[in-house]
Amino acid sequence: MADVAERAGVSTMTVSRALKKGGSISEKTRGKIMAAVDELGYVLDQMAGTLSSKRSGFVAALVPSINSSNFADTARGITEAIEGSGLQLLLGYTDYQIEKEERLVESMLMRRPEGIIVTGGRHTDRTRKLLEAAGIPVIETWDVPDKPIEHVVGFSNAAAMNALVHHLHGRGYRNIGFIGGTSNRDTRGADRRQGYIQAIEQLALPRGRVISFGKPPISMEQGAQAIVHLVSQWPDVDAAVCVSDLSAFGALMECHRRGWAVPGRIAIAGFGDFEVARCAYPSITTVSVDAKEIGRAAGNLLLRAIEAQRSQQQIPPEMMLMPFVVIPRESS
Repeated sequence: MADVAERAGVSTMTVSRALKKGGSISEKTRGKIMAAVDELGYVLDQMAGTLSSKRSGFVAALVPSINSSNFADTARGITEAIEGSGLQLLLGYTDYQIEKEERLVESMLMRRPEGIIVTGGRHTDRTRKLLEAAGIPVIETWDVPDKPIEHVVGFSNAAAMNALVHHLHGRGYRNIGFIGGTSNRDTRGADRRQGYIQAIEQLALPRGRVISFGKPPISMEQGAQAIVHLVSQWPDVDAAVCVSDLSAFGALMECHRRGWAVPGRIAIAGFGDFEVARCAYPSITTVSVDAKEIGRAAGNLLLRAIEAQRSQQQIPPEMMLMPFVVIPRESS
């Protein structure tokens, strides 16, 4: 608050009044103060009067979806890592929207978590400013950001999809299409599409066979509809890589309904190694990433960073690259 007061050229008491609902202050002064708040990424500490130790006893984590087994496993991994530390996990759900992530980050920071884990490496400018100014350990997961905020536990989604396309090429497929969402709000899905495009160019295969269908995360039903569009536009397509196993499963079921043999007529591949991919018939070729281990690694790194901060120290930024593996199955 003192930093905001200095930037705005007012007293801390004036800042306090400006940040309180109904505080008596001129609109001109309030405007200067709020401009300073935005510039500094300041968030009002609602517990400043009661938490002299600055130990709130919880950490925050934001995930895109609560009904995805991958992100559920990630949350479970975080929980297991912090178990016994005295810290509790507060979970937020962004629905793949960076604007919603911004609101959740601000809300979380108002409660002063001792550390925060976010999913992905792309955020609004304000989210980034808030996290950089928070003064707590920050870990980005499920991605490899070009400019990390601090710590990273993730992998390259583009490289993983690239490897999947190369695998299909090695199996003899030459007319490979991609099924994904209609927007880039799922930034990891967008990276997978980019990885597909890069592989197609590297292998000198027919380009442009991309079907964008449905808002991310695309569902089984949308995957089913998308495979029909793919085959309709490019009848010679012999393989389809899907942005996730759920859309791949929908595509597989639609092929069954239409009597298209998999992989005889067309091969199907997904991403994520969900249980549905293992149990489908034929079982679905996919990319496997240990979601729970991502959570566990992020949780352990967060604990180390918090303990260092409690000792008036700071560990240097770390980037932990998690492995991924292409799992060949019956669908290809």
